[in-house]
Amino acid sequence: MGNKINIWYFSSFIISIIVAVPIITVFSSFFETTGDYVSVLKNTFLLDYIYNSLILLTGVLTLTFIIGVGCAYLVSFYKFPGVNFFKWALILSFAVPAYIYAYSLTAFFENYGTAFSILKNLLGEGNYNTHIPKFDGMLGAIISISFSLFGYVYVLTRASFHYQSQNLLELGKNLGFSKQKSFFKIILPSARPAIVAGLSLVAMETLSDFGSVSFFGVSTLTTGIYNAWISFDDLTLANRLSSYLLIFILGLFVLENLSRKKAQYHTSSKGGFKSKSVIQLSNYKSILASFFCMVVFFLSFLFPVFQMLYWTIIFPKHLLDLNLIELFSNTMLLIFLSCCVLILLAFISNYGNRVSKSKFLEMLNTFSISGYAIPGIILAVAFITFISWLDLNMINYLGTESIKSIFIGSVLGLVLIYFIRFYSLANNGIKSGYLKINYSIDESAYLLGYSKFKTFKNIHLPYLKNSVLLIGILLTIEIIKELPITLIMRPFNFETFATKAYIYASQDLLEAAAAPSLLLILIASCFILITSRYILKD
Repeated sequence: MGNKINIWYFSSFIISIIVAVPIITVFSSFFETTGDYVSVLKNTFLLDYIYNSLILLTGVLTLTFIIGVGCAYLVSFYKFPGVNFFKWALILSFAVPAYIYAYSLTAFFENYGTAFSILKNLLGEGNYNTHIPKFDGMLGAIISISFSLFGYVYVLTRASFHYQSQNLLELGKNLGFSKQKSFFKIILPSARPAIVAGLSLVAMETLSDFGSVSFFGVSTLTTGIYNAWISFDDLTLANRLSSYLLIFILGLFVLENLSRKKAQYHTSSKGGFKSKSVIQLSNYKSILASFFCMVVFFLSFLFPVFQMLYWTIIFPKHLLDLNLIELFSNTMLLIFLSCCVLILLAFISNYGNRVSKSKFLEMLNTFSISGYAIPGIILAVAFITFISWLDLNMINYLGTESIKSIFIGSVLGLVLIYFIRFYSLANNGIKSGYLKINYSIDESAYLLGYSKFKTFKNIHLPYLKNSVLLIGILLTIEIIKELPITLIMRPFNFETFATKAYIYASQDLLEAAAAPSLLLILIASCFILITSRYILKD
């Protein structure tokens, strides 16, 4: 044990503890008394919350797996018309928040909505409402969340497919595997770490989603959390319901780790790495591949964007009323500071786990990243509760000045909460890349006289630079559209595109919310265009 405890071990331990503090605060609710609402909840809606959460999770994971892996496979292994466009364009999907997609879906298909107007202009007067499908309830929530989140699975799986060796594919051919069998027996299993990392993020986002499920009237554990805190003023019960989400996520992690056992996913150094060859599709196969990617791109990105663009054109005054310079500056400041902190500390934590090989540290890290499942509003309240407790004890026992203003209602507090909220995203992305680096590379570097820090700087960082850019995109879009944390923790009169859109939406001005939403997507799109040449190149 003494050899394991070094500066890397200690750093990784401290980072995991910091991230775990709000989670411990949530679990502490089991030792506190709750109001009368807990007995009412147990006898009425609790089972419905759990059942609906499981149905929602199953539907979203299934749909995101099919769309994300399917698109990643097509653009990675085949050439067809538009493939270079779809490689980066499909990432634009998760720049659209699920709740904005829900608004767009309802506005388009509702009675006398956009679909009705289109049919009326094309075909004249008619009773078209009876023939227009309605996407609401559980189906609407699954579709909205899936098309908003499948990008997690796509980008991580795409990166894994890009570095698969041709040696594996040739092995399948030598064994007489068909393309279909090679996909299920070789390609898909070797990309398992990336797929699981993507699905884990999707699962945690789905379980913590509030905007779209509340809009469609679907009662889940998250809506129960909000009702317990906002409607019944019972923060202890809200924390207890949040703990159920964490237990469920931890259970998923444990099951996946047990099923993986000692499987290795890095490429063996024997025989070297051989870049895979890309197959040129022809005839109807190329048309089908292009059509599939185009349908996914249209449904996930163009459809909600066109709906919001329509609102913006109809109501241009809302766009002119925005203070664009202030909104842009505030948003980019939060993105830059948060990305730097998240990526740096995620690197330190992962490398600390790698060099120490500590089971305890690995378990602590797994526990800490499950905090991504905590709804943002509960995470913010847990942070405020902890800071208030710490501030009171420091004043009483140490005689210090109050520290509340440093962490609450400040940019520093926002960055700290973003770090806790999105640490799982940064950690899983870098961990997925590390699983591709054989431990023998580290041992060879040590034999050549490299220190642990030099190995980290000269070998790991260059190898994982594409993963860093990829994580930067994910973090940027997440921070841009994060709403409840920013609303609660932001300084006075500090607005972002997300908060501005929410203010309009909370006043039932969904048309006005379209303008800041469009600008939010524009920022994410520009960032993707700049970096896609580095992370998605062949």
